[in-house]
Amino acid sequence: MAAAGAVRGLVRGGAAAAGCLGPGGCRVLGLPVCRLKSSVSFLTRPDRPNLAYHKLKGRNPGIIFLPGLNSNMNGQKAIALEDFCNSLGHAFIRFDYTGCGSSNGNIEECTIGKWRKDVLSILDELTDGPQILVGSSLGGWLMLHAAVARPDKVAALVGVAIAADHLVTTFNRLPIEAQKEIEEKGEWKLPTKHSEEGYYSLTYNFIREAENHCVLNSPIPVTCPIRLIHGMKDDDVPWQISMQVADRVLSKDVDVILRKVGQHRMSEMEDTKLLVNTIDDLIDKLTTLA
Repeated sequence: MAAAGAVRGLVRGGAAAAGCLGPGGCRVLGLPVCRLKSSVSFLTRPDRPNLAYHKLKGRNPGIIFLPGLNSNMNGQKAIALEDFCNSLGHAFIRFDYTGCGSSNGNIEECTIGKWRKDVLSILDELTDGPQILVGSSLGGWLMLHAAVARPDKVAALVGVAIAADHLVTTFNRLPIEAQKEIEEKGEWKLPTKHSEEGYYSLTYNFIREAENHCVLNSPIPVTCPIRLIHGMKDDDVPWQISMQVADRVLSKDVDVILRKVGQHRMSEMEDTKLLVNTIDDLIDKLTTLA
């Protein structure tokens, strides 16, 4: 385990990693760089809602970003990673889950199982060759499932504030009376400071279905390299979950990187540098192994 307070400046292939300014542009070692506007594409599925995505063509290993709960593909980390991959010439995909962002579907009908299938659809239909999955919060939970289901395609994992089993664990820690009230109302208002309402609305059925996808109760059959980055000031998802995941996966190549001042969204410039440096190191490792 490494405790990261600051990270090195990275220059690789003539480009450097940096914190992002938002959808309009990024900084490379503090300097603004131009980025092309990318149009939204849709993955058409005959039996499921269409998924919105942005795809950057390039060489492998490709990078796929999996957003967190109530998030979308236009977040700061996703945009920063797209710019980084563009600078290196590596393939990159960011997308929205069913019912989120620009994708079709009703969010109230979504489940962990359906979002798991979304990730597999992206892997199966839009990629060729080895991929590095980068999962933020709930996206980190989903990336574990994808790695179990597609071991030949998932070459490495990077979790940012990974939230494996977290919604189920949090619900089960509520007093029995509170759980019964949520069951009767059919809705759980999960407190959060990341929403204007002050909570995320989840259906009771969402929680019950999510129990089928918990991974921390037994060994996780994932053997690829794994890097888990977590802020110790994360008030939403405890950093100890990253430690639990590291303990449960079968892979021996696992690093847990804790940022002492890091918060849940890991959105500071130094956080973004750490994320990009971590992915860059994995690209080097996978390229050397190949």
